[in-house]
Amino acid sequence: MSPSFAASPFDSWLADDPEIASLLTREAERQSTTLQLIASENFTSPAVLAASGSVLTNKYAEGYPGRRYYGGNQIVDEVEDLARERAKSLFGADHANVQPHAGANANLAVYQALLEPGDTILAMRLDHGGHLTHGSPASITSKVWRFVSYGVSPATGDADKPGEVIDFDQVADVARRERPKLIVAGSTAYSRIIDPMPFREIADSVGALFMFDAAHPAGLIAGKVHPSPVGVADVVTFTTHKTLRGPRGGAIVCNAEFAKAIDSAVFPGLQGGPLEHVIAAKAVAFAEAARPEFHTYAANVVANAAALGRSLTKEGFRMVSGGTENHQVLLDLRAFDEELTGKEAQETLDRAGLTCNRNTIPDDPRSPFVTSGLRLGSAALTTTGMGEAEMQLVGELISRTLRSRQDDAELGAIRAEVRELCSGFPPYPTLVTT
Repeated sequence: MSPSFAASPFDSWLADDPEIASLLTREAERQSTTLQLIASENFTSPAVLAASGSVLTNKYAEGYPGRRYYGGNQIVDEVEDLARERAKSLFGADHANVQPHAGANANLAVYQALLEPGDTILAMRLDHGGHLTHGSPASITSKVWRFVSYGVSPATGDADKPGEVIDFDQVADVARRERPKLIVAGSTAYSRIIDPMPFREIADSVGALFMFDAAHPAGLIAGKVHPSPVGVADVVTFTTHKTLRGPRGGAIVCNAEFAKAIDSAVFPGLQGGPLEHVIAAKAVAFAEAARPEFHTYAANVVANAAALGRSLTKEGFRMVSGGTENHQVLLDLRAFDEELTGKEAQETLDRAGLTCNRNTIPDDPRSPFVTSGLRLGSAALTTTGMGEAEMQLVGELISRTLRSRQDDAELGAIRAEVRELCSGFPPYPTLVTT
């Protein structure tokens, strides 16, 4: 008998809105019966869920603790101060701003705080793994500032030295030529550790400031399995909902000298009232990430990504850069099937209960809407308790699904196997009612 799911502990509060109650129930079931392989996603703890759904959503709190534009913020001030202190302690930072609604907002705030319109920023190429806020023409950032880019080294075809890693000679050359005011490290689709020290040295050599966008590895940094850029970079931005396993949102930590400029750029520069219910949930996540068991979790995330990569390599896929050192596995599908696009792979895997996203690969001949690659992540499945044995199986399920993409019966059979696998690793056991 298939399990049934409750939408949340507060179902009774939605008794007068059965449409939303039903949608929440269906989403709880989707998350619990399919494999979540999107590298930007994770499962928060029930404590984070409770804080983010709390009465703090009712409070308007423009400004900062002790300097609000509305009354009644005595308790909210304590909440935000606690979140700031926990973030500073977790990352060893001088200052923290926990108000950004998203990582993109955090990046935009840093640019506004440190630069003048038209200044030059050196950041990672989007088609080599960079983020929209690292210079995409579709982002407002590229309309205000001038972006130049660096990328990864060419693929070599040599299994021992596959290439496709950040080319620091190129970073240095572009920096000397373009004299940027700011150098940005960090990525959205890059499966290797990003060492902050070479960026610091290059920035110093040309008189540039250095920002590290830690949106993806923030939890791995907190878990001490990725080198920390805090204290190396002038400013570090990150999201709280990926490997950090908190609510959806962003944050900034920085050296003391930039604190006032950063705070002013976030509010009143870019945002109005902060989401204090989300800030409370961030505080919960920071405390959870400071515990010893989170270090074990972070190490398991990295080990699971490596195990997934090994499984997929055995199945005939090629990992971009030849491997992974973080939570991501970036696949070049052409080695598996020259005709298979990332778009078709994503849609086929979704039908079989494996949720992931298509992604460009370095020098991709296909458009960003079609792509030749897939991006997979291990963070969410690791949260559910899955280990390397399950990652081996997940790799085999991905291969079977894509080899059988024209066979509806086989896809249905795989979907049933996925559901059975997930039943042993529910992200929220209390949501399963029968």
